[in-house]
Amino acid sequence: MPLRLICFVLLWCSLVGAEQSNKAVVSSTRADGDATVNTDPSSPFWRNSPLVFAEVDTQGWLEREYRTEVRSRWTKDNVYFLFVCPYKHLYLNPKPDAIRETNELWKWNVAEVFIGSNFQNIKRYKEFEISPQGEWVDLDINLDNPHHEEGWVWNSGFEHAARIDTSKHIWYAAMRIPFVALDVPDAVTGEQFRVNFFRTEGPPADAKQILWRPSMSKTFHVPENFGLLKLVAK
Repeated sequence: MPLRLICFVLLWCSLVGAEQSNKAVVSSTRADGDATVNTDPSSPFWRNSPLVFAEVDTQGWLEREYRTEVRSRWTKDNVYFLFVCPYKHLYLNPKPDAIRETNELWKWNVAEVFIGSNFQNIKRYKEFEISPQGEWVDLDINLDNPHHEEGWVWNSGFEHAARIDTSKHIWYAAMRIPFVALDVPDAVTGEQFRVNFFRTEGPPADAKQILWRPSMSKTFHVPENFGLLKLVAK
């Protein structure tokens, strides 16, 4: 192999390694077994789980008033997420359907998980959305498709729950996602995923967009700026 090519390969490998090592990481702790999807952060299932905060807009500016707590746990078959979302004004679908999938749910206030296991083609990942009213949609995203929103016809089989506490001005969303839906049939301790967390607040004219990792773009679909989710032991 020519020396110039060897140098290029070594440089590329070092850049990829540096890119991964500089990623923000959220841990998901292993649970003893699967549990009913619940939205109570003080429950035994969620109480001591690690958390991160989605608290910046798309450009990285702090949105302190909407600081959103995100927790994660995992089992042999599933990964769980919990959102704790303080709110001022909710923009809700006047005709919610919590039974059937709601296409274009993103037009209303939602909490979202973007997660992918494909590190070779980061334009392929999954998207899971829940509204405060328990509406839901899941998408198989392929950014090489100009109409990637068409991925909503995919069905992951994920489970979800949501509730609004009007006295505290907080809404909660929880989800349980099968690993097989993420193309990882045998998840193990140390497994990593590309991930970002996102939610919206208020009506379109005055919408707030709150993320864990800023997309640095008008769109949230910038997988280059996702962080990492790491599965860890108890």
